[in-house]
Amino acid sequence: MASEQWLDLLGWTDTELDGIRFVAYSYIRQGHYEVAITLLEALIIISEKNPYDLQTLGAIYLQLGNGVKALNFLEKALKLEPNNYITLLNRAKALFILGYIKQGAKECKLLIPCPNKTVTQEAEALLLSFS
Repeated sequence: MASEQWLDLLGWTDTELDGIRFVAYSYIRQGHYEVAITLLEALIIISEKNPYDLQTLGAIYLQLGNGVKALNFLEKALKLEPNNYITLLNRAKALFILGYIKQGAKECKLLIPCPNKTVTQEAEALLLSFS
């Protein structure tokens, strides 16, 4: 079923979706990742074109050490928003976790000149850690 059909069936608008995102974020802040995962996965079914939901799921799985699932969600997020520096950085982390050191290093080197200094510093630190 397409996301528009789910929204019509439920009678929801962006307000309800944002409410679920807020609740998921609250659970993330409390460290209750499994509940947040459930909420975010439901959002992806209902509204599949939101890169925030996908990148957040990728980040949670990265935090939990599941590089395969993290990479899967991060790749989907990057298809929708290819130049999101945080998502690109998280993809590099996932690649390192999975043992793809050369690819992770390549991603980090591409991120070092980015305008986001926090991303630049983390990319440099990752390169130092895995080189």
